[in-house]
Amino acid sequence: AGTHPSYHAGCRPRPPPWLRSPPAVVSPPTIVCRERARRVRPPPRYSPRPVSLVHSFPPVLPVAARVLIVGSMPGAASLAAARYYAHPRNGFWPIVGAICGFDPDADYDVRTAALRGCGIALWDVLQRCRRRGSLDSAIEADDRAVNDFAALFAAQPALGTVLCNGGTAHDLFVRLVLPTLPRRPEVMRLPSTSPAHAAKTAAQKLAAWRTALAPLLA
Repeated sequence: AGTHPSYHAGCRPRPPPWLRSPPAVVSPPTIVCRERARRVRPPPRYSPRPVSLVHSFPPVLPVAARVLIVGSMPGAASLAAARYYAHPRNGFWPIVGAICGFDPDADYDVRTAALRGCGIALWDVLQRCRRRGSLDSAIEADDRAVNDFAALFAAQPALGTVLCNGGTAHDLFVRLVLPTLPRRPEVMRLPSTSPAHAAKTAAQKLAAWRTALAPLLA
């Protein structure tokens, strides 16, 4: 009888294919980094500020106002303090204090009394609005109401000039307030004293405000 070829020369029979072990898998060499791994924190999730319904303050009024300074709506810091221009980086009080000659770091009541003594009234165009944060650009146009400037001008016959603190205050006053007034005052747009308005330096803002306000105090 013939002998199976796999038995010749001391050969062991090969197992059938389905019983053979799979070929060994050679893993690539592992590179160990000797540097201490830094913990990478995941970026914080973006959480937009909620839209809030905010209201402005009553005006600062002298007995006989000659000048009215208007903003758009108090910012978050002012609303929290219930004071006009309460943000520590807002340039309003340093600018007006330099022009009118009072200490911008004095008590709030002292500063507002100094404004009244100069015949300056202080108010905001909007009585209420919905806004996300403090920026004027975040004011929602479909839900806002203006203050009663017609009654203010009727009670202040000497009031003849309106200084608008920034472009938004000027645009709102011209479009929403001016057509309702019993007489037409002179309206001037001045650079915003807000720290968000960085297009002009503090010195440039002071110069512009001085040019507009100083002649009205003489």
